[in-house]
Amino acid sequence: MSNLFMAFLLTLFAGLATGIGSFLAFFTKKSNASFLSISLGFSAGVMIYVSFVEILVKSQEALVNYYGSSAGEWVTVLSFFLGILIIGLIDKLVPELENPHEPVSDKNLTIIKEDSLNDKIELQRMGMFSALAIAIHNFPEGLATFASALSDPALGLSIAIAIAIHNIPEGISVSVPLYYATGNKKKAFVYSFLSGLAEPAGAVIGYFIFSFFFNDLVFGVLFGVVAGIMVYISIDELLPTSRKYGKEHQEIYGFIAGMAVMALSLLLF
Repeated sequence: MSNLFMAFLLTLFAGLATGIGSFLAFFTKKSNASFLSISLGFSAGVMIYVSFVEILVKSQEALVNYYGSSAGEWVTVLSFFLGILIIGLIDKLVPELENPHEPVSDKNLTIIKEDSLNDKIELQRMGMFSALAIAIHNFPEGLATFASALSDPALGLSIAIAIAIHNIPEGISVSVPLYYATGNKKKAFVYSFLSGLAEPAGAVIGYFIFSFFFNDLVFGVLFGVVAGIMVYISIDELLPTSRKYGKEHQEIYGFIAGMAVMALSLLLF
């Protein structure tokens, strides 16, 4: 199987995890908060560890090879913070209520618990805009997964799994308000499913853009940006949400386990 096909497949898998979240929202009576906390912490551990130990290192190697030692290191650092700036601007431009990087699950649950379901238009609006916001956020994540898998399939697999884990609660944030607004499981699932397709879309568009002039400069900058995006997502979304749902130090245990598994996989593969 070629690296190109594997990269697209892994990106598709990561994106469609939103559909898994939607499915779980419909067919599980009670969410397991501890499992969610540990899983999100694990995902953050994988993404932060691999960003600093593997992706940023590959970025620096490529850029030093292109620019030389001093300039290459500067461009690596600038690329990293450019990635943070890009995803930070996306967060800033997306309204907080519909922003999947701002915890909205509690808002959805509050609406349900208080039986405030009469305002179905507002619930439907929340679900629709959540789907749009998640699609916007998933686009650079898809590019990150694709670029990593294209360079190293084992690395891409680890990143795809980490992103898939954090896409599951995002799928829930789309499907729950839509389902309670419309009573239509199929419609809620479809919108959740479609929001995840932004990840493979990001991969396809990224491939056609970068394949025409792919060299050490493009590779290095892209990997620096990817590292920045992944670190931002971990700090801004995964760790705070993990801590919110966890007990005692569950988010830390998950985080350390994620780093350990990622370290072991890099050593073995």
